[in-house]
Amino acid sequence: MTTVLWILIFISTFCIMEFMAWFTHKYIMHGFLWKLHKDHHHKDHGSWWERNDYFFLFYALVSISCFIGWSYYGFWAGLPIGLGIFAYGVTYFFVHDIFIHQRFKMFRNANNWYARGIRRAHKIHHKHLGKDKGECFGMLFPPLKYFKK
Repeated sequence: MTTVLWILIFISTFCIMEFMAWFTHKYIMHGFLWKLHKDHHHKDHGSWWERNDYFFLFYALVSISCFIGWSYYGFWAGLPIGLGIFAYGVTYFFVHDIFIHQRFKMFRNANNWYARGIRRAHKIHHKHLGKDKGECFGMLFPPLKYFKK
């Protein structure tokens, strides 16, 4: 396949993953799997690990399945799709777990307009401690109102 098509599939997959993260967060994490996500809103444990961290396994398995499809079954689009999912997962980890929640003490001094907007949107999301009445379920592209002063 052509390189341009491969790159378009990779970028499209990465962008679709933002929608998937929003959908999963709003309807699954704050829905029927709230029991796994609840400890992310209520720190009722002393562990660094949260039950919420299990959600990454689902997308990791989807990504791995795409790599297997590409490698063993000739599904050529499996590679750019798998890499797009993987790239989004790495980005999500850096933005959400490291930058916002400071699970590793890095990027503490980032204070540009995008960093402030992402932090504001996530803070608004976490002000609702229950599974209902939440807002801002996405990660990388929150509504523009969070970027205004």
